[in-house]
Amino acid sequence: MNNHRSIRNFENQSLTDQTKQSLLTAARAGSSSNFVQATSIIEIQDNQIRTEIADISQSATYVNQSGAFYIFVADLYRQSQLLNEHHRNLAPLKTMESLLVSVVDTTIAAENMAVAAESLGLGICFIGGIRNNLPQISKLLQLPKYTVPLFGMTIGIPTSKNAVKPRMPLNNFTATDHYDPANFTDLTQYDAVMQEYYQNRPSHPKQMDWSTSQLDFFKTLRRPEVTEFIHQQGFLTD
Repeated sequence: MNNHRSIRNFENQSLTDQTKQSLLTAARAGSSSNFVQATSIIEIQDNQIRTEIADISQSATYVNQSGAFYIFVADLYRQSQLLNEHHRNLAPLKTMESLLVSVVDTTIAAENMAVAAESLGLGICFIGGIRNNLPQISKLLQLPKYTVPLFGMTIGIPTSKNAVKPRMPLNNFTATDHYDPANFTDLTQYDAVMQEYYQNRPSHPKQMDWSTSQLDFFKTLRRPEVTEFIHQQGFLTD
């Protein structure tokens, strides 16, 4: 687990059905709040659909070449159908809390799959770029209301691996009994480590530290249309 890195170069070889079954079973085994199991996983096998998703997510090379490609969907449609069948109020399902439950459930399932894949010597990459056009992703996958596609995941046999990116020191994000603003925001040590990493990495070296990368990332309002999509899917409407 400490050797995790995102893989973007895969052999052009599909995963076996047995391997995919093992990965899906591992994903299914993740923790679930109140056993809601608010997750669906869709494998994209159709080349045309995969190509369109790759274009939307701006990750064509590794989406199209990976051994398998999955979309992870926060899914409360099952529960909506149960509630409707029993003439129950859907208001409790539409709340931010319910949406968060489905997002957390789905993320845990995805991380289970990622760890299982890496334990088999495979590589993975999360594809958050599917959120560049959620209405089109939803149309391609024929998603009903009360579902939100969160991210994709490419899985395959790596042809090369980057070095593991240095993670933040433990004192920058762990504390005891209370939040520690001083330690959590003192990034001097980490910035020095990341500056050395970026300068010396074999591919795409650059002059950058972690703080600078975050200032650059958060200077832009990203994907504001996601909120409208979530409303359209039936959440946060009352």
